[in-house]
Amino acid sequence: MSTLSIRIAGENDRSAIRMIAEGTWPTAYGHIISAEQIAYMLDMMYSDASLAEQMQKGHCFYLALLDEAPIGFASISQEGEQSFKLNKLYVLPTIQKTGAGRSLLDTAITHARESDATTLFLQVNKHNVAKGFYEKMGFTIREEIKLDIGNGFFMDDYIMELGLSE
Repeated sequence: MSTLSIRIAGENDRSAIRMIAEGTWPTAYGHIISAEQIAYMLDMMYSDASLAEQMQKGHCFYLALLDEAPIGFASISQEGEQSFKLNKLYVLPTIQKTGAGRSLLDTAITHARESDATTLFLQVNKHNVAKGFYEKMGFTIREEIKLDIGNGFFMDDYIMELGLSE
């Protein structure tokens, strides 16, 4: 029987995080944005220097392991006094629908609640099927945004939020 575990990711886990991102993005976004934009965004968000900077700025990364092999990750950061942002949540396509994503999200929610947050929010591409997962988990659309991320590329997203009051 396989064992799923989640732990805080450290500096030495940056290559595993990048590997998971490279393994998920083509499936998650290949039908939504161009291969050029995927490559640009992966370099922008998942280069070793970028991940190190995110960790130094206080982004907490969690790594999901299946029998000790990295299969997913999430990143959360405090954004305001009582608000946290789920910056990233990805699980390898071959492992999706096994509960790993939900476990990562539950871990992020617990992290935010333990920090006295009242809201957890995220950005999701308007055409990403993950939107349905977040809705199933209780998130609602707060607003629509379109962000210029450079090189002629844009992110066309929803900002979704979850109230954490119990």
